[in-house]
Amino acid sequence: MTKPELLAPAGNLEKLKAAINFGADAVYLGGSKLNLRAFADNFTNEELKEGIEFAHSRGKKVYVTLNVFPHNEDLEGLEEYLIDLYEIGADAIIVSDPGIIMTAKEVVPNLELHLSTQSNNVNWRSCTFWHKMGVKRIVLARELSLEEIKEIREKTPETLELEVFVHGSMCMSYSGRCLLSNYMTGRDANRGECAQPCRYRYHLVEEKREGEYYPIYEDEKGTYIMNSKDLCMIEYIPELMSTGVVSFKIEGRMKSSYYVATVCKAYREALNEYMKNPGEYKFNKKWLEDLDKPSHRKYYTGFYFNDPDKQIYESSAYIRKYDIVGVVKNYDTATKTATIEQRNKVFDGDTVEVLRPVGDNLQVVLKDMKDSRGNKIESAPSAQMLFDVTIEEELQENDIVIKSKEDK
Repeated sequence: MTKPELLAPAGNLEKLKAAINFGADAVYLGGSKLNLRAFADNFTNEELKEGIEFAHSRGKKVYVTLNVFPHNEDLEGLEEYLIDLYEIGADAIIVSDPGIIMTAKEVVPNLELHLSTQSNNVNWRSCTFWHKMGVKRIVLARELSLEEIKEIREKTPETLELEVFVHGSMCMSYSGRCLLSNYMTGRDANRGECAQPCRYRYHLVEEKREGEYYPIYEDEKGTYIMNSKDLCMIEYIPELMSTGVVSFKIEGRMKSSYYVATVCKAYREALNEYMKNPGEYKFNKKWLEDLDKPSHRKYYTGFYFNDPDKQIYESSAYIRKYDIVGVVKNYDTATKTATIEQRNKVFDGDTVEVLRPVGDNLQVVLKDMKDSRGNKIESAPSAQMLFDVTIEEELQENDIVIKSKEDK
């Protein structure tokens, strides 16, 4: 039995390192052109080179997204960009447009091609077609059931790799192909600029009653009729393993490094536990408890089991029980001093949790807080400021410090 790849999002260099440190086998990210997260930090070629070197030095892979539906002007400089990606060591590109695929085959024929979920592959014949066109891996559409995925695996060549989403936000349109944002805001969702109007709250206005807003109800449950829940398959690792896919994908290039680290760690532990002895595998509820802490919407199982309850009607707000407050940059064992880079305001004397790559979260108290010049301070209010605190337990570089939102 082959252990599947755990594939994580990397919205920037910090998130790339968090994903790999907390258990990802590979990351996917957007470079400077042609990716569907135009408002993520994304990577310059220099940052991309650093990220690839970091990943490769740890035996991990980096896939670069070129998954937009390009207009004519988007194709300018494509050949040079593809050559740059190949020369700096990208392991594969994730594509959806036949024009980009054709160009890649012409100028970088040895660069591996992965077909994006944007291409809406929902049957084994289309998968076989793309494989014959030179595609090594297909990211299957999210609209497939577990049984459909199994059938695709059974009827496609063994040389074709299959990848499925297992966790993260879901789009109410067909595998991301949506025009709401284009019509309502002028931002093209299929060119990386989605404004997420499906999450908006809608009301009905009668033309002669200007200013009178009537909420739209569906089955008297509420008004957010296009607001989808988040996918979470952590409780169904054996079922996922039965499909024979090679890669389990996490959504979230716009999410925080805390989100990336938490999700990677939970699925890494679950997969490791399953691979030890599949017959003795037991789900650990701690994994789901940890996934409930970072920002997310209500969880469900997507289309895997034909779950009819896919929408949230009462609100489009996220559930967020914990916030990241800092990332550990150094720990001095002699003085028991941790240097932390701030992410959200935190106070001297706060009780926090430390998320580390291996083992349970560690609860600690931040004592004797000082700024970078050694002055005693009551809080760390400034974004990304460095501060020192005394912590008895030894911490490691890149440990993530989090705090419950219930703690004031």
